[in-house]
Amino acid sequence: MGHGGERRRRQAYDAELGEAVARAQEGDEAAFAVAYRIVQPGLLGYLRGLVGDDAEDVASDAWLEIARDLGRFKGDGAGFRGWSATIARHRALDHLRRQRVRPRGTTLEQDVLDLPGPHSTHDQALESLSTERALELVRGLPPDQAEAVLLRVVVGLDGPAAARVLGKRPGAVRTAAHRGLKRLARQLGVTDDGVGALGEST
Repeated sequence: MGHGGERRRRQAYDAELGEAVARAQEGDEAAFAVAYRIVQPGLLGYLRGLVGDDAEDVASDAWLEIARDLGRFKGDGAGFRGWSATIARHRALDHLRRQRVRPRGTTLEQDVLDLPGPHSTHDQALESLSTERALELVRGLPPDQAEAVLLRVVVGLDGPAAARVLGKRPGAVRTAAHRGLKRLARQLGVTDDGVGALGEST
């Protein structure tokens, strides 16, 4: 499937997600379960990259907060994906602080490089990143690259949404995702043109 097909598939998922969230906000518990089913796999993958084996516990805390604050959410399916990732990230950082582990820092705050990357599929990266081994490799990336890759590939956020979650400029997140995916591609034996799409701004 080309990059356009991947984007259409994600837009269809986000349309379904947006409808489910709207119904859940009106008190439909079955609709909340649909939203959970769509979002949880990516959220869990993201959290595994941040807190490892504690991801399930942190995800549970995040979903309790998501359910509690659902009435305050305003936005569409893609917006809900970003909002839930932001909540999960805060819970993960709280968890790391409680463990007295220094939270993952950032090294690209001032990086203004803008690497657009080729317009191509990232299905290979998605398939590779679905494995536990790949998540271990992601955890070995510099922290800024790891989070950018997880948010773009695993959670499925676009560049601006990932930047909002991280509180950074989109250019810095594009750069980090591009560098992280190039490094992963080398480690996983995936050709560069299979992972370039994540460096885009959209």
